[in-house]
Amino acid sequence: MSVRRPRRLRKNEVIRSLVRETSLNVNDFVYPIFITHGENLKEPIQSMPGVYRFSKDKALDEIKECIDLNIKSFILFGIPEHKDEEGSDTWCDSGIIQSSLDIIKNKFPEAYIITDVCFCEYTSHGHCGVIKDGDVDNDITLENLKKQVISHAKHGADMVAPSGMMDNMIKAIREALDEHGFHNIPIMSYSAKYASKFYGPFRDAADSTPSFGDRRTYQMDPANKKEALIEMDIDFEQGADILMVKPALSYLDIIHMAKERYNMPIAAYNVSGEYSMVKAANRLGFISGIDVMNEMLLSIKRAGADIIITYFAKEWVIQKFIDI
Repeated sequence: MSVRRPRRLRKNEVIRSLVRETSLNVNDFVYPIFITHGENLKEPIQSMPGVYRFSKDKALDEIKECIDLNIKSFILFGIPEHKDEEGSDTWCDSGIIQSSLDIIKNKFPEAYIITDVCFCEYTSHGHCGVIKDGDVDNDITLENLKKQVISHAKHGADMVAPSGMMDNMIKAIREALDEHGFHNIPIMSYSAKYASKFYGPFRDAADSTPSFGDRRTYQMDPANKKEALIEMDIDFEQGADILMVKPALSYLDIIHMAKERYNMPIAAYNVSGEYSMVKAANRLGFISGIDVMNEMLLSIKRAGADIIITYFAKEWVIQKFIDI
């Protein structure tokens, strides 16, 4: 009987590349951009080295730089000039996202723009909807989500991505878009979004920390796996075009489960805390940040993600960290 020797296929880089099962491509990535009011602003985010808040004019420069690197898909997060109890900037024609869409799509029609659909950056209390009796009211929030997605679509959004984990949000959004003639706008649902501690740096970037309590009444318990199937089944049945798992690295099992279960694209969000840990450890000399970045992103793809939202997109292309 012959002896199996798997090392035969590891002898050099040529054979390793030939038999490699998983590979990354720039087309796998969606690059997040934070946009704020003002002019000529490029504000560094202290907890996310290399990531910035941009005014609209400077966001154009960032998008141009990305397009030159063949990164063409973006997800926008807005920081409004004024906040209120409902987050009304999200459906205002002059809102931060609406006005950003106008100038981005005019300047770069080839850019594929996804809008994050939620309220936490826009509400005075930092929660993801309308507060009633000390908690987010699900069904009132759905009505505001409808207004938000219609407004985004009117201003040129290519895709909407609801992230608030409201029950039946996909049904409400799909019906609203279709009723207003936006049949071709896809929905990428944050279907399995966990109440994770990996979101801390993002909340600094988006100024979205809740002023009271936390988000555990609507985001998922990190201990639960089967519950993710319930959430994803609902979104699948209600017409989501893409299902997302967030965060990515600590939830690779959920990504794999989703890919095995659904014959549709699966997205994963390589979140701020995952990004910032690599940056911090690299600065301290504990790891090779570029190598860990590559391994991390590869693991997310290997688990089953077709789309990876990541702050590393530019650095993956140039294979060099942007630590300024």
